[in-house]
Amino acid sequence: MSAKQHTHLGRFIPAIKHSLLGLKAAYKYEIAFRQEVFLLIVLLPTAFFLANDFVEFCLLISGIFGILIAELLNSGIEAAIDRISLEQHELSGRAKDLGSAAVFVAILYFLLVWGYKFYTLLF
Repeated sequence: MSAKQHTHLGRFIPAIKHSLLGLKAAYKYEIAFRQEVFLLIVLLPTAFFLANDFVEFCLLISGIFGILIAELLNSGIEAAIDRISLEQHELSGRAKDLGSAAVFVAILYFLLVWGYKFYTLLF
């Protein structure tokens, strides 16, 4: 194995470690993330039973994972802004608002996908 391959593989374990630390921090410090994890726990098996095939299952759970991803990015933005300064600044507020907007768009996507699924079940 070349040194370059070893370097790339050697980065894999620390990257996973830092990712897990990030998930742990999000769960510990972000109530919205905990609520969304609860949503995942409830809706993952629900999606399994509601979906007609694997593609539909993937679409249903993509809505949930989209919210989680957006929430993680939003929390990271907020933490970085708060680390820089707690004083009010137009750009800091804009950055936080944009992160929040990303979560909102993810929630709209989730509602669209799950809403359509329930609509097709009912009508």
